[in-house]
Amino acid sequence: MAGNSFGQLFRITTFGESHGPAIGVVIDGVPPGVPLDESDIQFELDRRRPGQSKITTQRQESDRGEILSGVFDGKTTGTALAILIRNEDQRSQDYSDIKDVFRPGHADYTYLMKYGLRDYRGGGRSSGRETACRVAAGAVAKKILNAQKIKIIAYTLSVADITAKTIDYEVIEKNMVRAPDLEAAEAMIQEIERARKECDSLGGVVEAVVKGCPIGLGDPVFDKINARLAYALMSIGTIRGIEFGDGFSATKLRASEHNDPFAVAAGKIYTKTNHAGGILGGITNGDDIILRVAVKPPSSIAKEQQTVNTASQPVTIQVKGRHDPCICPRVVPVVEAMIAVTLLDCLLIQKSIRS
Repeated sequence: MAGNSFGQLFRITTFGESHGPAIGVVIDGVPPGVPLDESDIQFELDRRRPGQSKITTQRQESDRGEILSGVFDGKTTGTALAILIRNEDQRSQDYSDIKDVFRPGHADYTYLMKYGLRDYRGGGRSSGRETACRVAAGAVAKKILNAQKIKIIAYTLSVADITAKTIDYEVIEKNMVRAPDLEAAEAMIQEIERARKECDSLGGVVEAVVKGCPIGLGDPVFDKINARLAYALMSIGTIRGIEFGDGFSATKLRASEHNDPFAVAAGKIYTKTNHAGGILGGITNGDDIILRVAVKPPSSIAKEQQTVNTASQPVTIQVKGRHDPCICPRVVPVVEAMIAVTLLDCLLIQKSIRS
């Protein structure tokens, strides 16, 4: 299997390359009768698209999502939903100098070893541009989840060693780094600009919170909801780690500190704390799902690096083109999308066994 599909009942299959004519996604399992038009999808694509600020790649793509099938009279039909996104601003010539060179941090070498050939123009299927397809699918999943009052909020928690000190959801879309703290956002932007001027890049941490998630999603063994979310999020090329709830900080606590005590109020059971991040035994417990992902610094930088070419000769490389000095702001909608796709799939599975 080539690994181009994800999900069981709500299943997405992406296609296309960064420098091909188009990319897209086919979605199976969309319930019929869901109100949907291209503006629902475009809103999310605009949050991910390149060229949206001075701290993102200046590649100019409108990223217009075209619905090719699965919608009639403004509602989903229940059949395969296909969305196409045409590539408009490829500059394949930017990559001609490195077609025989392995870029540090990229999949060039491993791709060639796996397939015996590679698309050197931006990485082919391993390009981050593929994530636009996921965001389009996530927009559909979000529309369905929102109707059930399930809300997903992601934001840039930190860039390099600068961390948000406050969490205000209202300011996330009011700053170009998508941080929940305006003061920290300004410091992050300055640090990203400094790295860009030095022909380098920065990583960070994106945090996500899911509100309104029902109890019972996920399974107790291999298909734990946290395992499925980890699989989904770690499939994003730039992600290098994931944690739920207290995450690695839990290693510094005793069980008496980390366990979330149960209590009853108005006849309903709840937990007084949420160290577990909304998941117990691989199954959602009704609390907010809280997770964080580690985002690596983008590998494409103009600074000189040492590498080798396909003839196994040592060479020096400078990666040309238009690249993000920090990918965190554009990863935020991708993280939300993969969470949405995973949760909707789990929700449909749960309804199939217990309506």
